[in-house]
Amino acid sequence: MTSYSIEADGGSRGNPGPAGYGAVVYAPDGTVVAEAAESIGVTTNNVAEYRGLIAGLTALSGLGLDGVPVEVRMDSKLVIEQMAGRWKIKNEGLRPLATEAAALARRFRVTWTWIPRERNTHADALANEAMDAAARGEKWTSTSTHTTTRLFDPDPDPARKDEGQAADAPPEPAEKAGGPPAETDLLDDLGSVSTTTRSSTTVSPGNPWTGATRVATTLILLRHGQTPLSVERRFSGLGDPALTELGEAQAEKAAARLAGAKLDAIVSSPLARARQTAEAVAKATGLPVHVDDDLRETDFGAWEGRTFAEIRDRWPHEMNAWLADPAVAPPGGESFQAAGHRVQRARDRILAGHPGETVLVVSHVTPIKLLVRYALNAPPEALYRMHLDLACLSAIDYYSDGPSVLRVFNDTAHLTFPR
Repeated sequence: MTSYSIEADGGSRGNPGPAGYGAVVYAPDGTVVAEAAESIGVTTNNVAEYRGLIAGLTALSGLGLDGVPVEVRMDSKLVIEQMAGRWKIKNEGLRPLATEAAALARRFRVTWTWIPRERNTHADALANEAMDAAARGEKWTSTSTHTTTRLFDPDPDPARKDEGQAADAPPEPAEKAGGPPAETDLLDDLGSVSTTTRSSTTVSPGNPWTGATRVATTLILLRHGQTPLSVERRFSGLGDPALTELGEAQAEKAAARLAGAKLDAIVSSPLARARQTAEAVAKATGLPVHVDDDLRETDFGAWEGRTFAEIRDRWPHEMNAWLADPAVAPPGGESFQAAGHRVQRARDRILAGHPGETVLVVSHVTPIKLLVRYALNAPPEALYRMHLDLACLSAIDYYSDGPSVLRVFNDTAHLTFPR
């Protein structure tokens, strides 16, 4: 290496969602001479990436190195090509950031280089550290001694952001998960609880890690299968689309997996897509479906049936407020905070009615995320840090004398791999 170099990255958990950036400056011998990272609230991947670039250039400038040759490396093709002047900046929201970055870059002799994501792990890790610190209510501080030689290790967190997701995608894309299954099926872990729920003397005898000593009530949470609106990535709240053919197949696969779970009850949202999914499990288990109206999806009001991009164009200020504050409702709709109150009511009814049992709850993205958030005692912002695939399974143990315990999250092995 014969010049200084900057590696920068930024990411958004939701796109837009809680975001942060990271940047690292290397000396010609490959040692780290500066790091920068920060959580920047709710924004998009592209904004976070530009902020990371600006932070890296600012850090280098602070070292009094104006005029030196610098190689800037990023895994964002968009930022690299725009800064190199090969791509036009069509998003007006990025133009001020690009202008600021260009002004800083003029202090040096910059070469712009795109690199694969697996070669940008240091900056990526810094961005994640900043976002994680913000989630804990803390401010990021560097732990580096600034003498570490750069190593091109595999990305330790390849799931932080989805490079294939469009910048204007709704919060919940994806129709089914890919990737290999774990060595053991996560629902097998549930088997230690659910296969003995008929006998209260042997069910889940406490949790030594939490101090709980009594029998747990387990809620297995199943998201409904695909609908026409999920295919088109449209907001789907109280509208009542039925499952697609693929959605029906997803429900059947979930039912086949749950057939051996020894469920004690099935409780469903009243909406058709959840009811159809629940009925598939009912057919496989012989249990009736009970409906709880408080398990319905959030009411998106005027945004129902629209894409994220359509909403952003027509209601930009309302969208920003909604993304920033769970107490803000869409026009004519319901806030996540209000939805949370009714979801808690539904949870409490189920727990009171089925002590020590295993209950399948068939619902939607928002109610399931809310149940997980409450189980973990997580802040409202946690809603933007979770992803749930269609027809996925999650599970929570509730102890009357101890905290709730998340046992499974977004498990989709049944959708991809035959059982």
